[in-house]
Order: sequence, then C-alpha cells, then structure tokens
Amino acid sequence: MSAPSFFRPGTEPPEPPPPCIVHHAEGVVGLLALQAGERVLDIGCGDGGLSAQLASQGAEVVGFDVSPQRVQVARSRGLEVKRGNAEELYFHQEFDAVFSHDALHEMRHADLVACGAFMALKPGGRFVGEFAGSGHAALIHRALQGALERRSIDPRGMDHAYLPSAHEYQLVLEQAGFHVNYISWFEQPRVLDRPLGEWLEQCYGEYLRAVPPALRPAFLEEVSEELVGDLLDSCGRWTVDATRLRFRAQRKA
Repeated sequence: MSAPSFFRPGTEPPEPPPPCIVHHAEGVVGLLALQAGERVLDIGCGDGGLSAQLASQGAEVVGFDVSPQRVQVARSRGLEVKRGNAEELYFHQEFDAVFSHDALHEMRHADLVACGAFMALKPGGRFVGEFAGSGHAALIHRALQGALERRSIDPRGMDHAYLPSAHEYQLVLEQAGFHVNYISWFEQPRVLDRPLGEWLEQCYGEYLRAVPPALRPAFLEEVSEELVGDLLDSCGRWTVDATRLRFRAQRKA
C-alpha cells in the first residue's frame, strides 16, 4: 500500500529537492529514521526542498522559516509552511519530531531554539539536526578578517554564526530537558559549484558591505588569492573547509 499523502487540499505533491540537497542531507535524514504518518516540524526549512523529501516519505511536514521569500517558495511546493523566528517557537506537544538541516548555526540563541523544540515535541519525540560546527570555514574567516584589517576596518562582530563544539551543544540540549542519544562533530569539505568570489558574496555579505562597492572586486580577488594554496585544487575547484555537527536528542516519554 502506498504511503499516505499530507498535502494541502487542491495542491500537487511537492517537487523533489535537487540531488545536491539529498546528497548533503542523507546522513541526518537517515538519523531521523522517519516513519510514515509522523508529524514533523522542519525549522529553518528554507525553500522547502528537504521538507518535500520528508513529505514524500509519508510524513506530515510543517515548515518554519524566518524569510518571507523562502516561505513563499516553500509554499509553492504545496507544503504547509509557517513564517517565524525559530528562537520564538510557539508549539506545544504537536510533533513526533523536530528536524533542522543547515540552519541552526544562523540562530545565535541556541538555548531558546532548543527549549522551543522541546516544547513542540510530544513526549518521546525527537529533535534531529545538522549544522555548521566549531572551526567551520576557519581559513576563509581568517582571510576575510585579514583583508579587512589591512584596510583599517575592524571585523569584530561581523560574523554572527553560532558554531559550537559537540560538547557545548550537548550541554544546550541537556539544559533544555533532552536526553542526547547521539552527537558528532566532523569535517566535511564542500566542493563549490561556483567561483569562490561569488560564493563569498552570497554567504559573507556582512564582510563585503563593510567595503565600499567600488573596492569590493579587489577585496574579493585579494581574499581568493590568499586561499588559493589551501582551497583550490589542480582541477580548478574550490573546496570550503567546512565542519558539521550532527545530533539526535529525545524528549523523555
């Protein structure tokens, strides 16, 4: 018998996510161990690509994201998506699982996110996720900060990412009331599908906004040149020195 569908009336099943999303998320999706019919809250769902994959497995997925643009795209996939700040979750024992992929590092108040996830879960529910961990893109951060300092620009406070160690994040989860079943920090170098300068513009805009627009091309070129020896391979591919933190925590029954 086919898995049940949980799409809003009058919509088509969501389109499958791009293969790259599936590839990068397959480890944490496996850790989620989703069962058909489970109700899942996907915090930081972005454009809904991975939410659609979970829904295709028979889950009743509710997406949650702070960006109105991303929410609109996710809703266009036929998914139920709510807009809001994940540091201010307002659900009470509604979900079998809370899931997050590649988003928690953007939420600096990790304690509020963890407490909100705990409250959103039914007793026995699980919180499963993966995000950038300590040391993520350390070479890139160092190159960006150095290039700013050479221009007499103070880079302190520009990077707002939350990048904990496994031990630090385990304490956050435990203080929220969770029992941590699994947590792991690991390196996961990421090969870029675009020039490094273009990727920096997308991911490190705050650094770039500190540089006058007319001087940004030279700034990006300087940063790229500094990273050639470490991050550019003989085939011309840039690889980010990325790290990941993957976890599974449970709300006791």
